Amino acid sequence: MPKTLVVITGPTGIGKTSVGIEIARHFNTEILSSDSRQIFKELTIGTAVPEKHELAAIKHHFVQNHSITENYNASRYETEALELLDNLFNTRDIVIMVGGSMLYIDAICKGIDTMPDADPEIRASLKEELDKNGLESLRLQLKTLDPVYYKTVDLKNPNRIIHALEISIQTGKPYSSFRSNKNKERPFSIVKIALNCNRETLHNRINLRVKKMVKAGLEQEARSLYPQKQLNSLNTVGYREFFAYFDGEITRDKAIELIKRNSRRYARKQITWFRKDETVSWFEPTMVKEIIAFIETQLK
Repeated sequence: MPKTLVVITGPTGIGKTSVGIEIARHFNTEILSSDSRQIFKELTIGTAVPEKHELAAIKHHFVQNHSITENYNASRYETEALELLDNLFNTRDIVIMVGGSMLYIDAICKGIDTMPDADPEIRASLKEELDKNGLESLRLQLKTLDPVYYKTVDLKNPNRIIHALEISIQTGKPYSSFRSNKNKERPFSIVKIALNCNRETLHNRINLRVKKMVKAGLEQEARSLYPQKQLNSLNTVGYREFFAYFDGEITRDKAIELIKRNSRRYARKQITWFRKDETVSWFEPTMVKEIIAFIETQLK
């Protein structure tokens, strides 16, 4: 049997964790998390980290093993996760990867282009520019320095724009020149499964999950992290809305409403992203037996 990585992904709130555990149990293997926020040990409630009994049922990797103070990114994840997979495949024919962070999944399945290390001073200067003159000022800089990337980047995402600018300014070359967009060869097969259901059901699941998070103490968790709110790792749905409440910008009820809304928006973005990948096979989260049967046919 060829070594195979089975990816279980889909929008936030769809139930990836429980499905991944059932599949990992069936194949007697371990789970590699591809959630870019569950990786931080200070974040638990707001990132829906698997429950203790779930972590005990199947060994999980990349769950709460880094700090929010680290400059962690998809490139580091690619290096560390591939090294781990190499070790796991010494004793396993199949490993399950579970999560919905698009860039982290692509890092393993397709590869990340090697980028120069960013200059902290340039980044600080760009963030100061953002605070002082707004995002439009950075957009105009990017349009001048890298018109190619400007046409494809999410112009509402300051982190992406700042990252492209810091590389362009530091190297004197357009950020897009470092992006080959060529998939890297992997020494294992990949089977991609995406979970989804009708939109009304998904939205209800998301709203219910946010309600449970608040009841479990999300506000208290966010308040404990408030002194570090400037960290990029905390620019995350569930935390930034409560930070705005703590700052007196919105009410508590509005913060909770925005967490639900922004979670739904993120889910739509995830679905759009995964639908562009023709190698993904789609299933409902209740179809565990069918998913297992499908995986077994792919293994042949």
